[in-house]
Parts: sequence; C-alpha cells; structure tokens
Amino acid sequence: MNSMQERITASFNAQGLMQTLGAELVSVADGEVHIALPFSAHLTQQHGYLHAGATTSIVDSACGYAALTRAPAGCEVVTVEFKINLMRPAIGERFLAIGRVQNSGRSLAVCSGEVHAFTAGGSKVVALMQATMAHVPA
Repeated sequence: MNSMQERITASFNAQGLMQTLGAELVSVADGEVHIALPFSAHLTQQHGYLHAGATTSIVDSACGYAALTRAPAGCEVVTVEFKINLMRPAIGERFLAIGRVQNSGRSLAVCSGEVHAFTAGGSKVVALMQATMAHVPA
C-alpha cells in the first residue's frame, strides 16, 4: 500500500458515518476512489429503497477522496458544493460509489461520481453527482 492509500484508508476509517453505514473503501487510485455499501434494511426509506442520504454520503466521500489523491501537498479537502441526480430507485444487494477527479487546481477540484446498484440481474447506475472540493490546509 502506498502512502496515499494509507492516508486515505486512515481518514476513511476515522469517519464515523462511513462506519455507521457499513461502507467499505475498496479502491484508491490516482484521481479515482471506489466505496462499497451492502444493502441494509436500516438504510432504507419508506418504500424499501436505499435512502438518498446513504447514496449521497457514499458518493460524496468517493468524490472527496478522489480529490484528495490530487490535492496539493499539505492539503486536505472539504466538500463545498454538489448536485446529485437520483435517476432510479436504489434497489440492490450492494452498491458501489465511484468518485473521479475531472479537474484539480490549486484551490478547488471538480469531481464526478456515480452510484451503481448490483442485483443478481446485473447493475444499473442509480445516481450521478457533480461535486466541488476545496483544498484546505491540513
């Protein structure tokens, strides 16, 4: 594991919300991070779909950690803005959020994210995100 992976893994493991959700950091690469979430009835809304709050939380974190892979030395990142499209009900046995850096400058990074829902029949994208992350002193 390289130092960036170790740094992101340590930060991810310190996030109480990710632990509460049962999310798992599954992949860290330059400009791209994957976070998995198993289905849990504790994370559903009234119709039994994964709640938009859980969906948004994992893709926001995936985008943020993707931005961190490209942040200037000595910086952390914080989310300053995002827009999410919930395209279909989040029905699945597991979910995968993928965050990707589209552009990273000195003070901001623009990222895109998607959440895939997996069932026995395959996978579908259930959400898309566009997010802006600010680089802040560590």
